[in-house]
Amino acid sequence: MKFSKLSSILAALTLSMAASSASALVVTANNNATALANALGGSGVSISNATFLSTASSTATGTFTGGADSVGFASGVLLTTGTVNCAPGPNTSANCGDTSGTTTSLKFDFTSDTGNVYFKYVFASEEYNEWVGSQFNDQFELRLNGVNVALLPGAGGVVSINNVNNGSNAAYYRDNTVLGLDLGYDGLTTVLVAQATGITGTNTFEFLIKDLGDFALDSGVFIEAGTFSGTNPVPEPTGLALFGLGLLGLLAAKRKKA
Repeated sequence: MKFSKLSSILAALTLSMAASSASALVVTANNNATALANALGGSGVSISNATFLSTASSTATGTFTGGADSVGFASGVLLTTGTVNCAPGPNTSANCGDTSGTTTSLKFDFTSDTGNVYFKYVFASEEYNEWVGSQFNDQFELRLNGVNVALLPGAGGVVSINNVNNGSNAAYYRDNTVLGLDLGYDGLTTVLVAQATGITGTNTFEFLIKDLGDFALDSGVFIEAGTFSGTNPVPEPTGLALFGLGLLGLLAAKRKKA
C-alpha cells in the first residue's frame, strides 16, 4: 500500500514538472546572413561568404529560443516562406501566412575538418493537413553544391507536404491539430538529421524553403543552433526523461527495502 501511494505521488510530481517546465517559443526576426550562418556553426566546420535571398517579407528569417517542447530542440535559426511571426503558438490561426513571396534561401561556403557534416532540422507548415496531395506542396531542400541532401531516411525522398504527412512517411510526421503543441503550424516533422560525408575542400550549402502553388500559407524550417558540425549529433535526454530515470531508481530502491 505504501509503495502504491509513493508511485501515485511520484507520478503526480512527474506530470507537474512536465507542465511547469514547458517553454514557450520566442522568435526574433533577423535577415543578416552572416549572423544566421554563424548561429548554425558548430565544431569542426568553418563558414564564410554567407548570403541571404528572399522574395518574402523582411521578417521571413530569424532566430528562436524556447523550442525544446514544441520543435524538439531549444534554439536555432528559422527560415520561412512568409514571416517568423507565424511560428509561436498557440495554434489558433486558421490561415497564418504572408502573401508577399514564395522562396527564402540562406547560402554559405564551408570547409569540414572531418570530411563530414551534419545538422538537425524540423520542417513545419500551415499547409497541413488540408492541402496534402494538392499542388500546394511546400518543401525544404538543403543543397550541397546544388544537390539536395535533405532527404528522409532510407529511400524516403524529399521533405515536403505531400511526402511527409499522416498518410505518407507518417513515422516522421507530427500532427499539431491533434498534439496541440505550443506552435503556430498545423503540422511538422520529427527532428531529422541531414548529412554529407566524404567531402573535401570548400563546398557550398544552400538552405532553401519553398512555397509552391501559391503565396497563401506559410511553411518554415527550424535548424538547431550549433548543430552544423563535423560530428554526428546524438539526441540528448530531456529534463523530464532524466527525472523519470531518477524515479525508476527510487522505486527500485523502495522495492528492495520492501
